Amino acid sequence: MKYTEKEVLQFIEENDVKFVRLMFFDIFGTTKNISIMADELPVAFKKGVTFNASAIGGFENFDADLVLVPDPATLAVLPWRPQHGRVVRLFCTITYQNGVPFDADVRMVLKNAMKRAASVGLTCNIDLECEFYLFKTDDDGNPTKLPYDNAGYLDIAPLDKGENIRRQICFTLEQMEMTPLSSHHERGPGQNEIDFMYSDSLTAADNFSMFKAMVKTIANSNGLFASFMPKPLDDKNGNSMHINVMIERYGYNIFKKKDGELNTTAGYFIAGVLKRISEITAFLNPIENSYKRFNTDLKGGSVGWAYGSNMDIIRVISSERDNAKLQVISPDPACNPYLAFALIINAGLDGVEAREELPAPSVGMSKLALPSSLESAINLAEKSEFIKSIIPEKLFESYICHKRQELELSKRSDEIKLATDHKYFEIL
Repeated sequence: MKYTEKEVLQFIEENDVKFVRLMFFDIFGTTKNISIMADELPVAFKKGVTFNASAIGGFENFDADLVLVPDPATLAVLPWRPQHGRVVRLFCTITYQNGVPFDADVRMVLKNAMKRAASVGLTCNIDLECEFYLFKTDDDGNPTKLPYDNAGYLDIAPLDKGENIRRQICFTLEQMEMTPLSSHHERGPGQNEIDFMYSDSLTAADNFSMFKAMVKTIANSNGLFASFMPKPLDDKNGNSMHINVMIERYGYNIFKKKDGELNTTAGYFIAGVLKRISEITAFLNPIENSYKRFNTDLKGGSVGWAYGSNMDIIRVISSERDNAKLQVISPDPACNPYLAFALIINAGLDGVEAREELPAPSVGMSKLALPSSLESAINLAEKSEFIKSIIPEKLFESYICHKRQELELSKRSDEIKLATDHKYFEIL
């Protein structure tokens, strides 16, 4: 349900809401928030809430004080918080003090992609298939790398010990109007997957960000630790985040075959994503650990497309049905979903505008591969005129600068590299 400002204030008054979390994101997709008392929300809607941006990752080179403007359409109760004196969440738009939109507001970058799609009659919906690990904790509650179980793909209880936790997660998702489609045990020990119902691109990104926080909270309440790190265990399956894009033009799903043929617009869109997938990889797979998954699970990643093939980065799924969609399998849960979705959508739209020719399905036979390291991915991104046309200059420069700093640190010693890996294990 999309709320208005008036409806939000009425809901808060009628439902014993005492705290409002104003949520936003840094350039890496990390969730940040300021909690205000519910009585202060009318003022926040009118004037916004100021915060110190200099302490936020990637915001250091912008104005010190920025403003959060709550988006009433994003109201949701946090079910895991107390039901007396309830807590709700609102995502926020970020502006400068003078009301001008903030250059590095990643939600705005995605909104712009959605507007561009709408301008040519396309509606982009996204659903996600996200994997994560459940690990045991030690006596002090600190995470270990001991998996919660030793089950495998689609196993059931008692081998699958995560069954009840996934059930709890799915119920919580429904309470927040985030519709889960399915859940199951994945290939790795302690590894799980939950798939989402499709929604508009911005809602999908918001939901994914909330999903990660929710899973970690529920795992913690069960004495466990959840990790979305791309490759938390070197010798086991990595965590992927398949991005499924469903596009409609005037109510018709463009990825649905007609008379056995792929729609022309769909072909252009796929060609656009295929052409730019390597240069946007630094945003889809943003940490060094991402490339451990590439070089084992994806065997380097064949830059090709096919119908339902497990051997290519891009697939067309269920092309004879109304839920036909484009699936991009290379991204992982470390990515900033707002930038990842925006880049994929704009890549496809560039293909549509240029009427780019779609090569024949490769079925794993493509000789091209994705970048094999974060450094090579960053080098490609820095040269990309496409990315620079989509992501605001200061945001792009800040992102690349931070990634360069990470690489320099990791090159100094194996000890620093291990410390960096441990940091991501805990925060992702």
